[in-house]
Amino acid sequence: MTEKQQRGALGEQAAVEYLRQNGFMIVEQNWREGKSEIDIIALRYDELHFVEVKTRKANSMTSPEDAINSQKLRAMRRAASAYMAQHRLPYEPRFSLIAIEVAGEVVVSLRFIEDALQYGW
Repeated sequence: MTEKQQRGALGEQAAVEYLRQNGFMIVEQNWREGKSEIDIIALRYDELHFVEVKTRKANSMTSPEDAINSQKLRAMRRAASAYMAQHRLPYEPRFSLIAIEVAGEVVVSLRFIEDALQYGW
């Protein structure tokens, strides 16, 4: 596993732990539809959260939030629509972001941005 893959795995594990500690039930991890992937699908109350996890080294030139582009957003929306159609779920979908910064193997910052699409993400 490369350093980048290890950092990503550390970030996703931290994201899962954060979500569980905050009342979410993890439904899926790394769900794929064609070329699109959703990092985490989590349920809380009657809302299904499609969560993108972005992990960067602390003090990087770009923040985890800045790593999201319009192509990624389109792919995420497509994958979420496919997931909802396949599973015929009655829940309201929400798109969230977990931005994580790490130093070595330590998470130094975790930001949960609920309804990230509403904030121009």
